[in-house]
Amino acid sequence: MNIQSLILIVLMFVIFYFLLIRPQQKRQKQVREMQSSLKKGDSIVTIGGLHGKVHAIDEASVVLTTDDGSKLTFDRNAIRDVKPSEV
Repeated sequence: MNIQSLILIVLMFVIFYFLLIRPQQKRQKQVREMQSSLKKGDSIVTIGGLHGKVHAIDEASVVLTTDDGSKLTFDRNAIRDVKPSEV
């Protein structure tokens, strides 16, 4: 194995890291930050597409209130997005 082959392999790993691994890590960090900053009254969307408002929250779960008044309990990891507050 000559030095050019070694450099090519290392270069491929560096490209792989910056194109695939790093963006995924950044996305996971954003999701963790969003889920940890949830608070009562936030309008959210779950990974299943359910829209609701946070009624109660603890370390592992979130209780949502839907438009018809139903209260549903979800795992905190099931929250996909926090909707911007309506003015």
